[in-house]
This record gives sequence, C-alpha cells and structure tokens, in this order.
Amino acid sequence: MIVPRRLSKIFTQSTRTFTIVNRIQEKISSFLSSEVIEKPKPPKLIDIIGTLKNINYRYDYPQNLTKEQKEHMKRFDVFRYDPMSSADPPHFVSYYIDLDECGPMFLDALIKIKDEIDSTLTFRRSCREGICGSCSMNIDGRHNLACIAAIPKNNLEKSFIAPLTSMNVLRDLVVDMSNFYNQYKVIQPHLKRKTLKQPNEKEYHQSIEERAKIDGLYECVLCLSCSSSCPSYWWHSNEYLGPAILQQAFRWVIDSRDEYKEERLEMLGGDMKLDECFQVGVCSLACPKGLDPRKSTEELQALYKEYERKKARGERTIQI
Repeated sequence: MIVPRRLSKIFTQSTRTFTIVNRIQEKISSFLSSEVIEKPKPPKLIDIIGTLKNINYRYDYPQNLTKEQKEHMKRFDVFRYDPMSSADPPHFVSYYIDLDECGPMFLDALIKIKDEIDSTLTFRRSCREGICGSCSMNIDGRHNLACIAAIPKNNLEKSFIAPLTSMNVLRDLVVDMSNFYNQYKVIQPHLKRKTLKQPNEKEYHQSIEERAKIDGLYECVLCLSCSSSCPSYWWHSNEYLGPAILQQAFRWVIDSRDEYKEERLEMLGGDMKLDECFQVGVCSLACPKGLDPRKSTEELQALYKEYERKKARGERTIQI
C-alpha cells in the first residue's frame, strides 16, 4: 500500500507525539511511586504538646501527700510567673488544702499556701473585707475579690486562680496598675468649685435627693475587675478609659457640689475615651460590689451627647 507523502508525515508526527506522551506518563508514574518523595504527614498531637510544654503547663507542688490524702483535699491551680526570670515561663502550680483547716474565702486559701506551703507565692491583699480592692484576681474564670469570694462548700473539684485578664503581670497574681491609675488622674476625681466658700461656711450641703444620685457610684473600690473584663478595654486600654474610670467620671459629673460639669464632659470627648463602650455589660456582671458600670456609662454617654448638642447651639450649661 502506497501512502501519500503528506499523510505519511502526519502519521509519523502523531506516532512521535504518542510516544512522547507515553514516556511522560511513565516518568510521572515513576516519580510518584518513588520512595524518595513522601506525602506530608499530619503532625502528631504529642509533637504539638511538645512545642507548648513551657506555656501554661502545670505541676503539683511537692507537699509529700499520698494519692488518698489528695482525694480528700481541695486542689487550687495557681498561676505562677516571674517576668524577670527567663527560666520561669508562665505556668500553674497545684496546691492541695484541707478545707477543714482553712478559712472560707479564696484569700484564706492563698494566705495558707503562702504561710504554710510555698512562701514564694506573690499576691496583693490588705483589708480582707472587700473595701480596699487590692486582691482582685481571676477566680474560676470570673474576676472577683479573693477576700469576699467564697470557696465552694463540699466541692473537692479543682479551682484555678490567675491574674486579671489582659493586664501585664509583675509577678504571679500581681498586675501592673500604672496605666489604670494614670487614667484615674485624667478625670480629676475630686470636687472642683468656681465659687469660694463663705467665711463661716464649712460644708457644701446636699439635699437627700441630690445625695441619693451618687449611691451605687461612690462605693467603687477601684479593683479593676470590671475594666479587665471589658473586651473594649482589652483592645484599647491606652485610649479607652474603661468602665471603672467612666463610672467615677459620671459620679463627679452628677455631683451637685461640683461646678465643672461642662469641663468634665469636654474632657471625655475624642480619642475613644468614652465612645468605645458598646454596652456589652460584662463589666456589671464582673463587679464584686454589685455596682452597674454599664448603666453609668450609658447615662454618661447620654449626658455627653446632650452637652454636644447644646454646645453646637451656643449653650454651655446642662441640667443634671
């Protein structure tokens, strides 16, 4: 059979193409089946744990207790950290306490640990009556004052104690309050007057109704439980004043004895000092004194908006 030259050329090219394709397929198959190249394996859980073993790990403090003894004691997992020591990463240490030999509050447990078990544990305390606000910390996931937070009765389940959320740790349960106190200075938390007292005048009098307005405000002990529970304060603590400071700002704005209301409201404008509150309400849930900083901030925002409207109309006096 005589094949035309043109068809012969096309047939030859097709044959070569087919041969090349076959060879490529053979190369690919050989490459994929090679033992040199292995498919990546998912990481094992033990490998992940190994990389995190120095982050918030836990160990029992050596108390020379048997397993049976521990079963009848309360376990407290306490956060320990010394930022000045590179050999001391954040971790939890478990202490076991017989509740029959301990006071009823979490602060009693911490004092017992420090006095009888581990003297290196560091925390703040003072009044033991919920007045000074020194012992605020994270107890079982909620910010509270350790001196008025009761240890659950008949409950041998573990409890954990950690510093306030989002705060820089100075050591163990002690956090840096410098930024908070600087913000407190901004609102000038004291009476300011434009008119001086008369020669024989000793006090600035208030009616019963005027005095009642600051109930639920002046009782704040500045423990920072509310602000350190606030998501907005976590994100913008350098600009946003937070619920604790704003509640105190509101307390001085509505005090009938103070004569710098407009100036106080003017100071709260801009830089997210006041507007960053979105009324989440976690602050009120966290307050160990039962106050309502969410409501105070809401009313303060309303007063500020009224002040802004009157200022735009050329009026500078607001009625509280």
